Amino acid sequence: MRQKPKKNGWLFLILIFLPFSLVAQPDETGNWLMYFGMNRVSDKLSIHTEVQYRNHTIAPVNIEQLLLRTGLNYHFSNKAFVTAGYAYIASHQFETEQSAPESEEHRIWQQFILTNNLGRVKFEHRYRVEQRWVNSDYRNRFRYRLMVFVPLNKPRIEAGTLFVGLYNEVFINGQKTFFDRNRIYGALGYQLNKSTGFQLGMLYQQQSDFGKWYMQFALVLNPDFRNMRKE
Repeated sequence: MRQKPKKNGWLFLILIFLPFSLVAQPDETGNWLMYFGMNRVSDKLSIHTEVQYRNHTIAPVNIEQLLLRTGLNYHFSNKAFVTAGYAYIASHQFETEQSAPESEEHRIWQQFILTNNLGRVKFEHRYRVEQRWVNSDYRNRFRYRLMVFVPLNKPRIEAGTLFVGLYNEVFINGQKTFFDRNRIYGALGYQLNKSTGFQLGMLYQQQSDFGKWYMQFALVLNPDFRNMRKE
């Protein structure tokens, strides 16, 4: 009886990644290497840190964007928190001889994250608002992401859990063109311990009439700074 969920889980994975393998071609696929951290400093506050190294090509040798993001989280409970923060984004054109970025963005952002569980499946709703200065041009943007986590070998995500992560995120502009972009993501993840996890997957990003695949590797590192103060 215990083997049936695992077999169903692997079948689910095959169905998720088969379309990626059929559609995404190496010469048309980018690469994102990502780090995410959320470090609790008190019962109500934590610090968000994030680095994303995005490449035009599947090999991480042709930079598309460097994104640095940080913020302060306030936790209402273990299922709901808000964040306010700052981000810097440097964008580079494909195969340019210029070493400096062609575009630089300074961004102030706020978000609200709410999670809930339905059986073994965890749902995460993320609502984000951004105030963006792109080469001194001011813009507003609104984002909503629905993400689901499905543990495969355990009832919930804990140390030693293999899981599937899926999300869809829509981006809406506050002016000019209403639709900014849409992202669809699927990944296989592994929770190493309470504070460390990994995800390897594919993202498809659609912008107006242009779409592109990106292979992604994410490291999630969430050490609790409260425990360090007690030692």
